[in-house]
Amino acid sequence: MDIVFTPELLVAFGTLLVLEIVLGIDNVVFISILAGKLPPEQQNKARVLGLSLAMFLRIGLLFAASWVITLTADVFELFGMGFSGKDMILIAGGLFLLYKAVTEIHERLEGEEHHEGGAGKKAATFGGVIVQILLIDLVFSIDSVITAVGMVDELWVMVAAVVIAVLIMLFTAKAVSDFVNRHPTVKMLALAFLVLIGVMLIAEGFEYKIDKALIYGPIAFAIGVEVLNLIARGRAAKKRATHSEPLHLRQGTMKVEDGDVVASTPSGAGDHSI
Repeated sequence: MDIVFTPELLVAFGTLLVLEIVLGIDNVVFISILAGKLPPEQQNKARVLGLSLAMFLRIGLLFAASWVITLTADVFELFGMGFSGKDMILIAGGLFLLYKAVTEIHERLEGEEHHEGGAGKKAATFGGVIVQILLIDLVFSIDSVITAVGMVDELWVMVAAVVIAVLIMLFTAKAVSDFVNRHPTVKMLALAFLVLIGVMLIAEGFEYKIDKALIYGPIAFAIGVEVLNLIARGRAAKKRATHSEPLHLRQGTMKVEDGDVVASTPSGAGDHSI
């Protein structure tokens, strides 16, 4: 197979790569939040495995592109509205994402993980987290592959864009995860972001198209405002540390042989004994 790099092909590749990265942001945020429920030594492994599964799943679906396209054909009708395989996957995935995000927000607000030392609350397992990541990977992969097939005809271009996008996400996932978990307000914004994505997936499943700019735009603005707040809080904390009073040590005590306790004098006070 001869590969000819035409300007049109390079533009299509660049556009598809950007779209794959944008569509992958949802995945990274979701994986970061789920991985954060695991012990620290397992979190990075879960992120890498989750994103690797996403890459192989998307590549597999690209090679089965002819089957993926058939998912857009209506399977049944309900109240005069047709539903395809893609629609059902998007609705199921949207409901799952909505449930997970709302549950996580409820836990953060109610603080259930701190009640009774966590007793009665089932701890997240590595296998359970990977299964949840795989389910949401499937939803985002279907959307990603259909977008890719609609933009480019060359399979190698689609595969290259997917692989490069996932590699970029692999290198940035830990930084994103650490940042989200380190700042509770950012994590709440990320969960709100996932709620919006879940609603958007459900709407698309019902053939109601929502411009993604209406979702990503406000979220990007909110995150930008929160970053400014974090910078302002950081500078205020530095100023407080700079102008804080020096640490005062308590005066020590020592015992003398007759049992009396006398306060030790600061250094340089001198000896006033007669």
